[in-house]
Amino acid sequence: MKTSDALRRAIPLLQEAGIEDGSRDARVLLAHALGIGHDRLTLKLPDEMTEPQEALYDAALQARLARQPVAQITGRRLFWGQSFRVTRDTLDPRPETETLVAEALTQPFLKMLDLGTGTGCILLSCLKGMPMARGLGTDISEAALQVAVGNTRDLGLEARARFRMSDWFANVTGAYDLIVSNPPYIAAAELSELAPEVRDWEPHLALSPGGDGLDAYRAIARGAGARLMPGGRLLVEIGPTQGSAVAALFAGAGLDGIRILPDMDGRDRVVVAIKPGAPDSCGSA
Repeated sequence: MKTSDALRRAIPLLQEAGIEDGSRDARVLLAHALGIGHDRLTLKLPDEMTEPQEALYDAALQARLARQPVAQITGRRLFWGQSFRVTRDTLDPRPETETLVAEALTQPFLKMLDLGTGTGCILLSCLKGMPMARGLGTDISEAALQVAVGNTRDLGLEARARFRMSDWFANVTGAYDLIVSNPPYIAAAELSELAPEVRDWEPHLALSPGGDGLDAYRAIARGAGARLMPGGRLLVEIGPTQGSAVAALFAGAGLDGIRILPDMDGRDRVVVAIKPGAPDSCGSA
C-alpha cells in the first residue's frame, strides 16, 4: 500500500470516531509507523509501505480509536522544545504547563525542587534553561521516576538532576531557591467529565487527590516554608478555577508576593509565591 493511500484511509476513521484533529493524529501516527519525523512525511507519501510498517500503523490507529493518547502510542511528547518519553505511568506533558517553566526562568536560581515530577519535563526544562542550576525531582510513583531518569539521560542532564521517591516533602531535606509543582488538582466530582484520553488512560493518582482537588496544595503550603530559602519562589500549576483558593492557602502559610498567572488561552494557570526574606541568599545552600 502506498503511504498516501494509508493516510487517506485513516483520516475518516479517526474523524468518524469523533477524535478532534483526526487528520493531524493520522499523520503523526503514520510518521511514527514509518520511523521518521512527521515533518518529513510529505516526502514519503508516494512510497510503498512495508508489511511491518502497515502492521504498526494499523495497531497505532486501533489504539487511537480506543482513545489512547497519541503521546502514549508514540512514546514521545514535545515540551519546551524537547522530546520527552511518555508512558501510562505519567501525565502527558501539556502546553499550558510551559507557563510555569517560562515564569521559573524569569529569575536566576541554583537549587530547585520539583514535587510530583512525573516525566521530569518541568525540572529538566528549567535546568536546560539555567545551566548553573541543579535540581531534585520527587514522585510517589517508582514507574514515573524511571521515566524521568530516562528523560534525564536523553537530555544529557544526569550530572545536574536527581530523583527520589517522596510523598511531597516527606523525604526531602535541604533548602531550595525554587520549588515547582504540577500536582494532581482535579476534584473527584470532575473526573467523570474528563476527556476519555485523560480519564481512561492517564494515572488517576497524578490527576486527582480526591475531594475538592486542593489537598496537594494544602500539603505544599504546609511544607514549603521549611524548604524554601528566604526570598525563594514557589510556583504551582492550578486548575482554571483554583487561583483564589490556592493563593489563600499560600498566604495562610506565611508566603507573600502572591500572583496568579494566565496561560496562553487567558485562563488562570500558575500561582507564584515568595518566602519572606532577603533574596540575596537564594541559591547559596
